[in-house]
Amino acid sequence: MFESRHISIRIHRPAAEVYAFTREPESFAKWAAGLASGLERDGEHWIAHGPGGDVTVRFSPENAYGVLDHWVTLPDGTELYMPLRVVANGEGAEVGMTLYRPATMYDDAAFDRDAAAVARDLAKLKALLEA
Repeated sequence: MFESRHISIRIHRPAAEVYAFTREPESFAKWAAGLASGLERDGEHWIAHGPGGDVTVRFSPENAYGVLDHWVTLPDGTELYMPLRVVANGEGAEVGMTLYRPATMYDDAAFDRDAAAVARDLAKLKALLEA
């Protein structure tokens, strides 16, 4: 089992609207710093160009449950699972991501930086959708 952290934020928009925006792979470039270079479709996968090389991203299919899981395959072949959910919270939404610490990440500070980056990404998503 991996160490994990659940990072979430409340967004004052209906959950269906949050999900509809967030489920579009093209929207990730607007709020997720790790995919800020944008995504290009490659069949059922998407390619993002980063400083460490290209990464492949695949997304869970559209669904009625707010599941936005995605899998990122790094240039070295390592696959990272990113569970992401949108759930109704009254008239708004809660967006939460579980961040797993890869077995190869020995540095506590690196895991802290990753968690902070996810929190910043979710804050940017909130700002976009509440504007």
